[in-house]
Amino acid sequence: MCGARGARVSDPGARDDCAPLAKGRVGSAAQGHAAGAGAHTHHHHAAATAGLKAALWITLVFFFAEVVGGLMSNSLALLADAGHMFTDVGGLGLSLFVAWFSRQPGNASKTFGYLRWEILAAFLNGSVLLLVSAGIVWEAVGRLRNPEPLESGVMLVVAVGGLLVNIVAARLLHAGAAHSLNVRGAYLHVLSDLLGSVAAIVAALAVRYYGWTLADPIASIVMTVLIVRGAWSLVRESVDVLLEAVPPHISLDAVRAAVAAVPGVASVHDLHVWTVTSGMVAMSVHVVVPQTVEHQAALEQTHAAMVRFGIGHVTVQIEGQELAECVPHR
Repeated sequence: MCGARGARVSDPGARDDCAPLAKGRVGSAAQGHAAGAGAHTHHHHAAATAGLKAALWITLVFFFAEVVGGLMSNSLALLADAGHMFTDVGGLGLSLFVAWFSRQPGNASKTFGYLRWEILAAFLNGSVLLLVSAGIVWEAVGRLRNPEPLESGVMLVVAVGGLLVNIVAARLLHAGAAHSLNVRGAYLHVLSDLLGSVAAIVAALAVRYYGWTLADPIASIVMTVLIVRGAWSLVRESVDVLLEAVPPHISLDAVRAAVAAVPGVASVHDLHVWTVTSGMVAMSVHVVVPQTVEHQAALEQTHAAMVRFGIGHVTVQIEGQELAECVPHR
């Protein structure tokens, strides 16, 4: 009951009737959706790559200017911002490389290609931000205990320049950040510098007009706290993807209910939903369809039901009751 017979029960829906699925109404709609999604993804990828390139060059040029200005003014806020800008250069460079590398075709040993490099880059960018932030807080605490004189004029000019540069870079990356964790990591780097520039401007004004040198390390700490929040969110989200957790915008119970509601499906088990990389959600499920004649229709309708969840990579194993009873599942 559980051997060859069970295997034959699973085959008709997955093998013998695959041609009707490709030619049928649901198959055509799915193919059109996939083609449209592919063109849409390619457009976002090209735009994100162009934005990364421009932001990288802008950031690299101003990094040197900010280091010189920070040393001349003896401002920790400026040097902290330069430190973040240095990680920006590395983060943007890594993101740009990964945006290209992750699009390389797969092979027999890497069937999904190198898509997960986008997630690894996001994780590395977020982790570096957390480490740099910890170093800045450590230095700022020392400055609170022993304040040092500052050249507020140079500090203010460089901070304003940094703010303008980061606004331009942030605008270049903003659109891509909504579609890619990799680009979001780079965007958070630039956004952290933007906040750093604002903090440096406030500190420079406080020193220049009120002589309050403690404003410099305090501004650095405030800036760092704001950065840590975004960096931690990025690290946590990238770890969830690496652990193949259910995407936060998808309810597993809702997916299970949608599959169970397909006519002919008696039960659902071994349901998994995960993110392969940004914008690519996959699902696999075993469904029990006792009547062999209903296998193809159940397969088509299960695929169609996943479209509204934004799940584009769907694997369905159809089983007869006999197979389901003798194979462990959950």
